[in-house]
Amino acid sequence: MRSRSDRLFYERQSFQQWRMRLLLAIPPVILTLLVIWQVGLGHSFGKQPMSNGRIVGWDIFLWLVYLRLVTVRLVTEVRAGQLSVSMRGLWRWRKIQGADIKSVQVITFDPARDFGGYGIRSTAQGTAYLAGGNQGVRLELKRGLPVIVGSQRAPKLADAINRVVQQ
Repeated sequence: MRSRSDRLFYERQSFQQWRMRLLLAIPPVILTLLVIWQVGLGHSFGKQPMSNGRIVGWDIFLWLVYLRLVTVRLVTEVRAGQLSVSMRGLWRWRKIQGADIKSVQVITFDPARDFGGYGIRSTAQGTAYLAGGNQGVRLELKRGLPVIVGSQRAPKLADAINRVVQQ
């Protein structure tokens, strides 16, 4: 297992879009109100209502999905020889070897206009990993499209990646 001492850079970012959290909460909140209406107050909902057990089960399932989505984190880590970017909570990650990176550049962008929002975004400009803010690092790869990694500490991330590339 790797130790923290061989890390050149580590950053963990939460998604800060409160409007999205509120929108994601609408389905479980509505179903919770239906559970209260049907199970708690004893009123059936619709012509063929779901059983109490099934409606409670769906409510729990929707809350679990909601909690999973709001706890996703973008984790960026630079170690000797590679950059690792992962969406913890969605089981998505990408490792880029230092030898595969041609150049590193700190950039400023508009997430909505340039990439269509936050998250993992694939566009004609390359693949972007964005959690918040408007700064990041653009990696030109020797093969393939560029990779953009959003960061609250973009200059430090670029320095760490440059050290890996020079090794």
